[in-house]
Amino acid sequence: MTTIISDETIGYIGYEYRETVVPKEYISLCLDSYPCFGWEPDPNHKPAKEGDSGANLSTKEETLYFRRNRNISNKAELTRLQRHFDSCIAELRALEQAKTTPAIIAALAVGMIGTAFMAGSTFAVTAETPNYGLMVLLAVPGFLGWIIPIFLYRNLLKKRTAEIEPLIGQKYDEIYSVCEKASRLLR
Repeated sequence: MTTIISDETIGYIGYEYRETVVPKEYISLCLDSYPCFGWEPDPNHKPAKEGDSGANLSTKEETLYFRRNRNISNKAELTRLQRHFDSCIAELRALEQAKTTPAIIAALAVGMIGTAFMAGSTFAVTAETPNYGLMVLLAVPGFLGWIIPIFLYRNLLKKRTAEIEPLIGQKYDEIYSVCEKASRLLR
């Protein structure tokens, strides 16, 4: 008796694999979006738990593992769209950092200047002949240099956030349109 085995009964699917490091705040976005490019979470890799070697807690990133059928149609276009998606994620991360970086730099600069005034005040009072007038004169801007950075940081962060939020919204819209295009290619 002869048995004919068709390709449908074998059920073998060749996969290609992808390992990607994603900032923790974008894990859900990537897990929701990568299936649009034909990727599915790799069942052979369990999600990393806190303290595991897969989770890089110091940089707040996590490694995600995906797999995709090697014989997927429109692979070149899907790969191009996926690269565009990955660059959008990198740009989102840069925009988020651009909100806080100028505020941090300005607050630190004012704080350092305040510290310099406090150092001058300390040297004025600990000199051979203490100069209390100079000490008070230098201590006032020193204390102000320690207090002002709190308010400076908040104000600059608020202004910068108002400038950057529309750009972040546009970037999310771009991500959604890329995912829609990729999803249409899979059908």
